[in-house]
Amino acid sequence: MAGYLQNPETGGSRKPVTVPRLIAMRGRGEKITVVTAYDAPTAAWAEAAGIDVVLVGDSLGTVIQGLPDTLPVTLDEMIYHARCVRRTLVHPLLVVDLPFGTFQRGVDATVDASIRVLKESGAAAVKIEGGERVLDAIAACTRQDIPVMGHLGLTPQSVHAFGGFRRQGKDADSARRIIDDARRLQDAGVFSIVLECVPDDLAKAVTEAVEVPTIGIGAGPHCSGQVLVMHDLLGMLPRTPSFVRRYAEVGQTAVEALQAYRDDVREGRFPQAEDKA
Repeated sequence: MAGYLQNPETGGSRKPVTVPRLIAMRGRGEKITVVTAYDAPTAAWAEAAGIDVVLVGDSLGTVIQGLPDTLPVTLDEMIYHARCVRRTLVHPLLVVDLPFGTFQRGVDATVDASIRVLKESGAAAVKIEGGERVLDAIAACTRQDIPVMGHLGLTPQSVHAFGGFRRQGKDADSARRIIDDARRLQDAGVFSIVLECVPDDLAKAVTEAVEVPTIGIGAGPHCSGQVLVMHDLLGMLPRTPSFVRRYAEVGQTAVEALQAYRDDVREGRFPQAEDKA
């Protein structure tokens, strides 16, 4: 890769991130960086930036497809986007969400879907939302050497059960359930757990209760690492969740560039001689 796609800090010496390496990072107290990507260009950006883990999230439903939630996203769509990401991704660990309607159908369906993801996309792991109700499915996958990332707290596929995208674990009983579920997920063999939209002190308690890395999103600074949606952190969308830090305003820059192009075409300033190949 050349230009902005080169990573000047690591160059060619960077080793691919693996599941054991992530667990070792947690043991050494090294923070883990995770971002979403849905296509080859955004994957190349993550690669060049030296990100540890790239997640092809079913958030592509809301971010890419313009849907109100993630529920309509299909397994075929997840595999398609993961293939696009894989083509320019070399070093980060690639994880793919199992979409709604896969693991809810039982253990065999979960294993079959996970095998499809790894075989057809080149991903290294899948992510499965939920706690106690998905333990058998997760354990079945890990018994087949399929790495699984767990996901607790605000699980977007449960949006209707939650009555909306609401912070979870705010009371003692629900917080206790999340801690218990984290321990159960670890026992089922997950290599890490995403904690989404839970109080900071609960995320800290979960991180202390398990040995696998915890990856926070809207869960405070005490997790083993953090994950953000690429389009949110780059400011590609007009609105982002309150817990997101916008590191750029790519959306506004794009609009301004398009407006300049529009004006140049209308006023005859583009194309000109110097613009010819």
